[in-house]
Amino acid sequence: MLTIPDELQIPDSEISFRYSRSSGPGGQNVNKVATKVTLLFDVRSSPSLTERQRMLLEQRLANRISKSGILHVTSERHRTRSANQREVVNRFRDLLTDALHERLPRKRTGIPAASKKRRIEGKRRRSEVKRLRSRPDNLD
Repeated sequence: MLTIPDELQIPDSEISFRYSRSSGPGGQNVNKVATKVTLLFDVRSSPSLTERQRMLLEQRLANRISKSGILHVTSERHRTRSANQREVVNRFRDLLTDALHERLPRKRTGIPAASKKRRIEGKRRRSEVKRLRSRPDNLD
């Protein structure tokens, strides 16, 4: 049972793992051992999720969810399958925690008076510099 903050519990039966060979350097280990771990979670048909949670996950994790509604999380950082499996489960937990976190709407604030004053003062200084560069009116 995987527990995610905000009282979401996902049974192990809803999560599956796929193993494959990692890419990159590593000598014989990389060529022989399937250490890359991909966690698969069916977002669309998970009975653990509410409709609201399902909608949030599909919106916020759209680039990680396939057309069939399967969330893919991968890890190949470590040399062992068990370490990559722990890593991918932690990443999955963090992804869901972040995606399901309710974001508060931004409160609009006004422009501070000091900013306005600095802007106007800068414009006044620039105007004065340009005025001093111009030709004098009376050449008598």
